[in-house]
Amino acid sequence: MSYVVTGGGRGIGRAIVERLLGDGHPVVVIERDPVELPAGAVAVIGDAGADEITELAAARAAPLAGWVNNAAVFRDASLHDSPTQDVLDLVTANLGVVVSGARAAVRAFLAAGTGGSIVNVSSHQARLPVPGCLPYATAKAAIESLTRALAVEYGPRGIRVNAVAPGSVDTERYREIADAHVAAEMARLHPLGRVARAAEIADAVAYLLSDRASFISGVTLPVDGGRSVRGHDPEPPRP
Repeated sequence: MSYVVTGGGRGIGRAIVERLLGDGHPVVVIERDPVELPAGAVAVIGDAGADEITELAAARAAPLAGWVNNAAVFRDASLHDSPTQDVLDLVTANLGVVVSGARAAVRAFLAAGTGGSIVNVSSHQARLPVPGCLPYATAKAAIESLTRALAVEYGPRGIRVNAVAPGSVDTERYREIADAHVAAEMARLHPLGRVARAAEIADAVAYLLSDRASFISGVTLPVDGGRSVRGHDPEPPRP
């Protein structure tokens, strides 16, 4: 049984691909541009929001066991200085890749009559947005709602749909901005005192895909070291 991972060439997506391959599963990766993938992964190059690309990936992964919607667009557009359409285009870019991926997975599961598992990669920003990420945070909130709706719609057909919501993660993108000050602030924001390793997000995704999570559907699992439940106290800590 095979899996599809969108945006699996780097960062969290690559860690997910490596984890699934390490567990002995064939993996098909959708990437917009050619990248070097872990040995054993099969690439489909194209837009993860295009139905013809996601359907091709599903066909190459047959028989399909699970699908991970990880691809995302990290650009911002603010309401005060951007046209409405620019903002909506970025929301759609992040939401559309999940809708198209889920569509391809659902169609493949229904055609095979096997059921299966979908995991969407959300973000702590779906509930706790930070400045400068309005379209991204909006799309991630929609993805979490879509996760619940899909779980209700297709649960009777044996299809489980869940999401993970990482906090900050030590990826290539994070390291580009994480000077000593940023790293200290990130440690302060996460009660466990550090950001996540990408492999830790991959562990959670692999669990939700697996039969060990056979009665879990419609949930968004925070994998954020406690960041989403921490209250920010302006007073200094008591000795």
